[in-house]
Amino acid sequence: MDKKARLEVEGKSYDLPIIAGTEGERGIDIGNLRGETGLVTLDPAYKNTGSCTSSITFIDGEQGVLQHRGYPIEQLAEKATFLEVAYLLINGELPNRGQIEEWSTEIRYHTMLHEDVKRLFGAFPKDAHPMAVSSAVIAALSTFYPEDLDPLDERQARASADRLIAKFPTIVACAYKHSVGQPFLYPDNKLSYVENFLRMAFGTPCEEFEVDPVIAQAIDQLLILHADHEQNCSTSTVRLVGSSHVNLFGAISAAINALWGSRHGGANQAVIEMLETIDAEGLTAQQFVDRAKDRDDTSRLMGFGHRVYRNYDPRARVIKQAAGNVLDKLGVTSNLLEIAVELERIALQDDYFVSRRLFPNVDFYSGVIYRALGIPVNSFTVMFAMGRLPGWIAHWLELHQQGQAIGRPRQIYIGPTKRDVAPIDQR
Repeated sequence: MDKKARLEVEGKSYDLPIIAGTEGERGIDIGNLRGETGLVTLDPAYKNTGSCTSSITFIDGEQGVLQHRGYPIEQLAEKATFLEVAYLLINGELPNRGQIEEWSTEIRYHTMLHEDVKRLFGAFPKDAHPMAVSSAVIAALSTFYPEDLDPLDERQARASADRLIAKFPTIVACAYKHSVGQPFLYPDNKLSYVENFLRMAFGTPCEEFEVDPVIAQAIDQLLILHADHEQNCSTSTVRLVGSSHVNLFGAISAAINALWGSRHGGANQAVIEMLETIDAEGLTAQQFVDRAKDRDDTSRLMGFGHRVYRNYDPRARVIKQAAGNVLDKLGVTSNLLEIAVELERIALQDDYFVSRRLFPNVDFYSGVIYRALGIPVNSFTVMFAMGRLPGWIAHWLELHQQGQAIGRPRQIYIGPTKRDVAPIDQR
């Protein structure tokens, strides 16, 4: 017998189906609620509302679990490449050797940008934010591939997905090169996905650019750790915008803008700014923690806590090790990393933070790596977007496979009641 929840309203009872997920999550299906009762639910910020069913990513925030298609994030970060994880998210299974070689070849085939696309960068100011540039260029790509814009045609959708995965690193590199006044580099398709990006971003035509494998692996892991995170703000944006049947380029452009916000993808920038403030003011980690606990002080401990996790973010464990590896390889002594490690040690033992279940999240250490590599602070979020891209694509594809209706949330109106319009001289 199917389990149901019973809702009683004004003396009447209504049975609502209970939907169970494969990992034990349960939700009450209210799809017919308004039709049966005339009522809607009110859930600001959708804190308790599931907008869809999905087979892509599972998170257990209480236990600190993150799985993509059933695979733990720790295993994927250790044993797979970013392109393998992207393939998993988009296609549902990890690729075998033949499949990843074929797909990698397809990606390499699409890494170049049309010369007219490259000229778009010159229209932006040198100090234009890379997220604004990336969003605009991604949207503009739709005008260059009009033959592949139908979201309901699987071949066209896959062609658009391949182009986006392939071209996004080139777009990010071009945005950076434009900001520093250096010439764009064409992709070198002998290199791996991450190696190619690093060369295009930091190489010059004057000399050979050698990619350090430790640095390449750290960036690859960072991209994996950001690849998908269930129904966050930007992913929900992809689904809501995508439900209008806009093409993939338009949906991803919208997602980039959602990620840009300081409450979402901008968090790793806020962590670096916090660490720099501590360093510049000559504070100890303990002094800053004391400030953060003081209700009369505006200081905040950035990079701790998460909307979903009430345990240690599993991604943070992986990236903490990667940060140490990168700094060791570069021979860099980082005051910021030392401060970060001490902040983490203190916070994990402090009853104030432990009782509030404020644990380090992935943003806490990722900015340290980006900073050590010389990536500008305003480019941190666009690196996040590069990693999140396959997750966005996977959700966009799943949305259309499920045949979801166009998204249209309800509201509870709290404005003035009906009134008449007075002539302008009587107002």
